[in-house]
Amino acid sequence: MEGLIMTAQIILSLSILVGLHEAGHLIAAKVFGMRVEQFSIGFPPKIFSFKWGETEYALSAIPLGGFVKISGMIDESLDTEAMKEPPKDYEFRSKPAWQRLIVMLGGIIVNVITGVIIFIALTYIFGDTYISKDAVNARGGIVAHELAQSIGLKTGDKIVKINGEDFDDFQDVIDGEVFLADNASYTVEREGELIDIPIPGNFIENLNDDKAMARFIFPRLESVVGEVGKNTLAERIGIQAGDQIMEISGTQVTFQDEVINKLKGFDEDTIHLKVKRGEEMLSFTEYFKNDTIIGYLPLVDFDESIINYDLGRSVSLGTQRAFGIVFLQIKAFGKMFSGELSFTKSLSGPIGIAKAYGGNWNWQRFWRMTGLLSMVLAFMNLLPIPALDGGHVMFLSYEMISGHKPSDNFLETAQKIGMVFLLLLMVFIIFNDIFKIEFVKKLFGLN
Repeated sequence: MEGLIMTAQIILSLSILVGLHEAGHLIAAKVFGMRVEQFSIGFPPKIFSFKWGETEYALSAIPLGGFVKISGMIDESLDTEAMKEPPKDYEFRSKPAWQRLIVMLGGIIVNVITGVIIFIALTYIFGDTYISKDAVNARGGIVAHELAQSIGLKTGDKIVKINGEDFDDFQDVIDGEVFLADNASYTVEREGELIDIPIPGNFIENLNDDKAMARFIFPRLESVVGEVGKNTLAERIGIQAGDQIMEISGTQVTFQDEVINKLKGFDEDTIHLKVKRGEEMLSFTEYFKNDTIIGYLPLVDFDESIINYDLGRSVSLGTQRAFGIVFLQIKAFGKMFSGELSFTKSLSGPIGIAKAYGGNWNWQRFWRMTGLLSMVLAFMNLLPIPALDGGHVMFLSYEMISGHKPSDNFLETAQKIGMVFLLLLMVFIIFNDIFKIEFVKKLFGLN
């Protein structure tokens, strides 16, 4: 079921974004009097279509993109026969270069506008959830899981600076900008001393899968019971929500990570618990030979503050966040091309993106992912690769600057090369996604 929900979310998101992107091309083309022969969301085979005016509108079966067929344009269809005929007034090739440039930028512009609007709306409607750094540090700092330990963080560390700068919101600790910064580091307070913990330049590669953050850091929780599990030791002995585990078989505990660590190596047949309930201290002794957990979820009671923004502030913050995604993409590409980041670990395709949507339907996360994807698609489409909008923009810019239009044969050849490159890239990305799946790694001995 989780897989179906992930798939449904990415198909809906891509359909929205592709439809808007192609509509950007279509509207610009029609404004300048160009004939649009076909508008398709998805690639053939067609599921259904209808004709309105001169344009056929289609929904097609492969939801990984879409296209607009504009008369007199060398595109994915490679309709070279039509290009051999004399140019007609309504064709793409007959229009001034600046008009053709706007048509090719139309989809990218719409994707940028869509992404910005989504982030403005999310900021205005939901605001920000804020957990202060001081509140986390006052409660015992962080729990350092395996990924955090690999760079030198320890449970109980209190992160006081990021890249040498003070911060307020604890969630800034895991912001993408932190890991892509040059010479990134955390400054932590440990046993009364300040220590700088360097973050490796390629560390962000470890945070690409959906379970990675659970292996990094989390605010430290006290050993207070939040919810008692059914048919567990905790239920049998009468532990209640709000109780605090104070001692396990002679070992004093204060935090939930201490409870977990004590139980990991526990090999006694009987467990002795001391539990604080209000002002009362209770003792429990229970057979534990076949148990590995006490059976409760800890209480998560950090003082989360919701910060609401007026429309003006939402416009400013939402726009900043939308374009921040593009700047992060540029930084990431720079690190990949410099060799600091691995292409295989850093690139994600449809499977990786679907997993980021999550296995349950959450509309806030859906629209956040859709906004992010809209900005990424705009950036990727602007890359100067033939067969992408950016390739057309590159050739049109050359024409406008030099005054010379590249020949149709050159454009046709460039389009073919670009399509082959993109096809190979898509195959690489999809198979790269497949080989990131855990059971495939085990099957091929890649762990």
